[in-house]
Amino acid sequence: MIAPPFIPIPPEGYGGIERVVALLVEGLAGRGHAITLFAAPGSKASGHVVIPLTSAALLGDPSSVHEEALHVTTAYLQADEFDVIHDHTWLGPMLGAQVSNRVPVVHTLHGPWTPLARRIYGLIHDRVRLVAISRTQRFDNPDLSYAGVVYNGIDPAEYPFREVKEPYLVFIGRVSPEKRPEVAIDISRRAGLPLVMMIKRSEPFEQEYWDQVVAPALGPDIEVLDQPPQDVKVDILGRARAMLFPIDWSEPFGIVMLESMACGTPVIARPLGAAPEVVLDKVTGALCSTSQEMVDAVTTIDSIRPIDCRSRVQRKFSAEAMVSSYERIYRRAATASQRRQEKATIAHVPRRASTLDPLGKGQHQPLPSASASSTDR
Repeated sequence: MIAPPFIPIPPEGYGGIERVVALLVEGLAGRGHAITLFAAPGSKASGHVVIPLTSAALLGDPSSVHEEALHVTTAYLQADEFDVIHDHTWLGPMLGAQVSNRVPVVHTLHGPWTPLARRIYGLIHDRVRLVAISRTQRFDNPDLSYAGVVYNGIDPAEYPFREVKEPYLVFIGRVSPEKRPEVAIDISRRAGLPLVMMIKRSEPFEQEYWDQVVAPALGPDIEVLDQPPQDVKVDILGRARAMLFPIDWSEPFGIVMLESMACGTPVIARPLGAAPEVVLDKVTGALCSTSQEMVDAVTTIDSIRPIDCRSRVQRKFSAEAMVSSYERIYRRAATASQRRQEKATIAHVPRRASTLDPLGKGQHQPLPSASASSTDR
């Protein structure tokens, strides 16, 4: 299991990918699998943890590509020691494509379909088993070969359920034009409720967007928390009347929607990306195309039953469901790889010249015959 080199496993605050990796490692270890995790400094997990770097790479720093290269190269130099490699990094799959004839490589698509990403995955998709994190993500690039779609999962037990809500709204996310934090401020203000913002603005472009676009809209009705600890985030989520998710892009998933619903807090989101796959309109929240619709949804959100929000996460987006789905993909990948290697071994058996048997009857010694098999990704 290769995690990104930026944030420890498990993360203390921000780190959606890292939280998924942590749950996956612990879930697989609990089912008896031997796991080796390559992760950022400070990581702790069941199984064997390898930390290639002396200090974590800086997220968003262009020079960190060198640290990531060292991180993933360390892992792939040991590729032959593993039955399956599951890579969650950006650079790793490009190395994985070079070893996939020896060991199957599974790669989860955690990021968006940028033009560069489309070109890179177009080159390697027939060598690396790609896993989309939503049907929308897969649909947005249908020409690739996929091993499957696996929704991100969370452990509902880590999110205390709160039936009674307090009169405020919450926004969680990176400070960026795709997340539209300034729209969340506008919606909460028009709805007449204070807003708690739990944000990440550690990268230069995030701080710039904050200073130029978000900060001028702040007021006494807005509380800002920079990457609070998980327990603080969960407590604030659980007490909120609703979470605002006014995204302005096709977000591949959005794990904060699960976290909110697990606490019993409905989500008011724009129907972009995977949001319609996660939020059931008028059951676990509201899907709204305009800001005014989101304001209107705030006024009627009390009709959503908190228990319905949590039940949806337990049924469809649990860590157990995620682990089971990946386990099936690993087994298919390992079986297909073994069959391919067996066929390659048979194909390379050298043909011998005609040799007579010791009795001189002119009978050729039979060679093993290969049976036809499919290599289903």
